[in-house]
Amino acid sequence: MDRFVVGTGRCGSTLLSRMLAEHPGALSVFELFNGIDFQRRFAPEPIEGKAYGALIAAEQPFVTAVLRRGYEVAEITYPFGSGGRYRREEPLPWILVSMLPRLCDDPDALFDEVMARVATHPRQPAVAHHRQLFAWLVERDGRSFWLERSGSSFDYLGELVRHFPDARFLHIHRDGPEAALSMVHHHAYRLPISLLYDAPLDDGARLADLGPLDLHAPPTGRDAISRVLASRPSPAVFGRYWCDQVLHGYRALSELAPERYAEVRFEDLVADPVAVLARIEAFLELPEGGAWKERAAGLVRGAPARRAPQLPEADRAALEAACRPGQVLLGRA
Repeated sequence: MDRFVVGTGRCGSTLLSRMLAEHPGALSVFELFNGIDFQRRFAPEPIEGKAYGALIAAEQPFVTAVLRRGYEVAEITYPFGSGGRYRREEPLPWILVSMLPRLCDDPDALFDEVMARVATHPRQPAVAHHRQLFAWLVERDGRSFWLERSGSSFDYLGELVRHFPDARFLHIHRDGPEAALSMVHHHAYRLPISLLYDAPLDDGARLADLGPLDLHAPPTGRDAISRVLASRPSPAVFGRYWCDQVLHGYRALSELAPERYAEVRFEDLVADPVAVLARIEAFLELPEGGAWKERAAGLVRGAPARRAPQLPEADRAALEAACRPGQVLLGRA
């Protein structure tokens, strides 16, 4: 059985995938699909193994732009400055951003191993390459199953459903305004969302006023990308993005049999992790794993403080209005 954890940005899916990684049989694949070229990650045209390796090892330009400007992103777990071969200023292969560092203590060595392995793959569509890579990693690590989780994956749930037709999908969701406000403070989200929705900067400038938006331009402090990252757009912009992801995901549910889809609330997960993990264990039909749920519960550090009540009234009202359609779909309004 193929298994996926899906959600919007900043919904708690990173915590959940770390918890599921406590299962002794689980190969928890962090952040693979969301950083691959979206036009090629599930393309049906067959490609050679080396081309597939280039696809999953290509840099993610938004990550490069953020790191080069000195911003921290918690999900980026590559060991810069701790023996890793890459520096923060250099383009980082996508699977070294989070996926491989979550699987071992020497991600550079595993990267070399993965690149050599996928180069031997036959010519086949990207999805077949993904499956072959996952199967090899499961065998290599002595696991019994894989599950994949990428941030904002609910946005492209329809693609996952079509390309993994027998998979089960666990959707974790969080209160919309709180998820949106978490994105406001998350540099790797603030940059693409600001660009996507043409959010005005703090000084009122529009993106069109900034000149060419070159993600690879050297940071000067006044370059366009640095100015976007230093700005704090209206929270409603991020509420709109959150809501659009929910709407996109729910459109795909008509393609899913009920037994292949389940939802959990982030708030319930952190309040009663063992009970929620037991429900997840049953839905995903996980093999017996001993006391993994109790170990996983130890990763919970309590519920984050709510940010929405601290907003000025006008900003809070605009944010809630932007989130409302998604909140209704999730049964939160």
